[in-house]
Amino acid sequence: MNYTEGSHEEKVYRAKKNMLWFGIISLVMSFAGLTSAYVISKTRKDWLTDFEIPQSFYISLLVIMVSSLSFHFAKQNIQKGNNKVGMRLLLVTLVLGLAFIYFQFAGFSEIIANGYFFTGSESSITTSFVYLVVLMHLAHIIAALIALIVVIYNHYKLKYQNGKTLGIELAATFWHFVDVLWIYLFLFLCFVR
Repeated sequence: MNYTEGSHEEKVYRAKKNMLWFGIISLVMSFAGLTSAYVISKTRKDWLTDFEIPQSFYISLLVIMVSSLSFHFAKQNIQKGNNKVGMRLLLVTLVLGLAFIYFQFAGFSEIIANGYFFTGSESSITTSFVYLVVLMHLAHIIAALIALIVVIYNHYKLKYQNGKTLGIELAATFWHFVDVLWIYLFLFLCFVR
């Protein structure tokens, strides 16, 4: 395909999708660097091998997977013109995204209750990495929630009509990315000790 061909609208569509994928690839590289540093650091003598993943992180894993499904079906319904169903599913996705954040902070509370802190004399390199990875992911979840709120507003204003659904497509792609990223990070923290 020649990327210089097509209408102005098609060129904008391709450019925005490419910019999103460039950003996603950059984020993948950032998290690959973090998890690589984690792997290298686990050879330290002060590394905690008995650190347990908080139960709230397991719940947040389930919540985020369900949110990905609800966003997927919201996008499908909006593209088919089922606006009311699409709006309900977008709102469900928003509630699930907020629930995910709640369970992440509940997980932090569990870690603190077990006597592990982010910094200071009560911290360890292991828990500092866990906090850092989870907080970085939370920052991206917040960005995805902002994008979702914009999509909800635009959908309410009926901007996704006549096949013009680029905004919801971009937001859904980013949402699915942060969901897959959490699944990867969760599994990484569970199995790389």
